[in-house]
Amino acid sequence: MLDLGRTFLQSVERSPQALAVVDGNTRLTYGDWGERILAVAGGLERLGLRHGDHLLAILQNRVEMATLHWACQFLGVIITPLNWRAKPDEVEYCLADSGARVLVFEAVAAEAVAGSQTAQGCVRIGVGEGVGDVATVAFASLYDGPALTGGPGAGADDVSLMLYTSGTTGKPKGVPRRHRHERAAALAHVAQNLYRSGERTLGVMPLYHTMGVRSLLAMALIDGVFVCMPRFDAARALSLIEAEGVTNLYLVPTLYHDLLAHADFATRDISSVRKLGFAGAPMPDGLLLRLEQAFRPELFVNHYGSSEVYTFSINQDARARPGSAGRAGINARLRVVRLDAEGPDGIAAVGEEGQIIADLAGDEAFDGYWKRADADAKALRGGWYFTGDTGYFDERGELFVTGRVDDMIISGGENISPVDIESVLSLHPDVDEVAVAGLEDERWGQRVVAFVRRRSGTAVDADALDAYCRSTDLANFKRPREYVFVAEVPKSPVGKILRRKLVAGEYEAETASESL
Repeated sequence: MLDLGRTFLQSVERSPQALAVVDGNTRLTYGDWGERILAVAGGLERLGLRHGDHLLAILQNRVEMATLHWACQFLGVIITPLNWRAKPDEVEYCLADSGARVLVFEAVAAEAVAGSQTAQGCVRIGVGEGVGDVATVAFASLYDGPALTGGPGAGADDVSLMLYTSGTTGKPKGVPRRHRHERAAALAHVAQNLYRSGERTLGVMPLYHTMGVRSLLAMALIDGVFVCMPRFDAARALSLIEAEGVTNLYLVPTLYHDLLAHADFATRDISSVRKLGFAGAPMPDGLLLRLEQAFRPELFVNHYGSSEVYTFSINQDARARPGSAGRAGINARLRVVRLDAEGPDGIAAVGEEGQIIADLAGDEAFDGYWKRADADAKALRGGWYFTGDTGYFDERGELFVTGRVDDMIISGGENISPVDIESVLSLHPDVDEVAVAGLEDERWGQRVVAFVRRRSGTAVDADALDAYCRSTDLANFKRPREYVFVAEVPKSPVGKILRRKLVAGEYEAETASESL
């Protein structure tokens, strides 16, 4: 299999004059971008980076970040991207854990970099303005001097990048992925989303997240255009979709929600978008139906996967069976095992909720966590990756993802999935967003509580929502016993509901004025 450096050269050789990347006023063809990438690779080499070294990047989705990603692929350096919102202790941990020798950052992360002791011993490359004395080298200087020569310095079995998991419990875990893992995942992404040559995508999912990386690589495979968007803003996103003729969107459900909710949505021309894809979290049925009506897409893909194994399953017609994650992807084999299963052979019955596991022999699957034997022992068993997600196969062989093992609510001895309840409540016309969690209860062990953000201008109350749930086919024992109205549902930077914050009471209750 080709490495990623040679993969990019394919596009340069096929379509040197084709537009490749857009970032504000910067518009580069594959030929021009290829020259910049080789120049940056040469600059990194002059700073002493060698094959197999780690480079920590703390950047938003800007052309420098996309260029840096590709430059590392040519040089054989392991790009190790980190959330640009990272705190000093997170920068400190990930620098020490990865052993990175060079750190690239921009103004938004300057304070965090300055607060890391380990960072002071690294080469610190500053991008753009506002990096002050924290930087020791300017990114622009990497373009000076000789470009990398002699062709790509990595092979398919070399490590391409290392993503850090979100670390919602304990320290984040490094997920090293080889060039062949990344290329196989990108090829599958192209095939499963039916991307055609020259597609244009909105590059807003962060490049420290597997969804963002996949969008970047997939566009190169098809000589497409990556439209950089440093951070999500609904008005700006709608403007870029219209101005750049974006043809496909691959976002988390939260961002789709914000697009539809923005006042500019009705006045913007979004007709260029023909393909929608989502991942990162289940999409509530109500939102799915609203997107179908708003975009009328040719393809509406529910992609279920992870940093460790990019694709688990694919549903190419999410609107046909809301909630279905479809069937195993091109490079995947899946099973659902009983919740008490110790290994991969304790297979759950059809319709029985259990833990979803994936075959580690798949082309997209990683080899194991970075220096974390404890995490490997927990997640890698008998040649299978135990995802920590719960779900079941229905009688048609389609996978339904119901939540996380840790999120399962046990009330009165019954296992209750929050996702089932959220899907029902999301269809109520006065519900904007909803998240369900189990709160400690003396009698039931846990009671089901729904945290609801009301649609603007509505005043739906708990009695009305309870009556609505009673009118559906939601089982009685799953009905929320309490409703809490909130200003916002707490989420991670990539849009995942943070139920642990709801359980801990770390949320903002709705004010009287917000309920009017």
